[in-house]
Amino acid sequence: MEWVKDDGGRADAGYKGTTGDCVCRAIAIATSQSYQTIYDELNTLKNGLRQTKRVRGSHSRTGVFKQVYGKYLAKLGWKWVACMHIGTGCNVHLKSNELPSGTLIVRLSRHLACVVDGVLHDLWDCLREGTRCVYGYYMKGEM
Repeated sequence: MEWVKDDGGRADAGYKGTTGDCVCRAIAIATSQSYQTIYDELNTLKNGLRQTKRVRGSHSRTGVFKQVYGKYLAKLGWKWVACMHIGTGCNVHLKSNELPSGTLIVRLSRHLACVVDGVLHDLWDCLREGTRCVYGYYMKGEM
């Protein structure tokens, strides 16, 4: 799989430094919306949810928990496809021939990234030479 360095518009929005904003970046890249729009909408959604420990600790800049981004992506019409189940081990890796074509938001260990037609768009190369396990992915529309 090829990797393209892409910050999802974070620098254009005026943000600097290293942080845990992979959810915001991946969604911005996949939806072609501005980084700032996604950043604000994720935080607004979080504030409207029941404030459990995980939801309270979720923030666009430092890390968004799946309870928040899952609801956000569902609202946008994205569907979850699980690639790994309890006891199955890793069946799908971050390889273009193991993922469907189109735009995907892939869930990896402690990370979300965007894959567009078999090309990884992320701030850093998280491929691990094709050994990185994909827990599942979000894809737009009907399946």
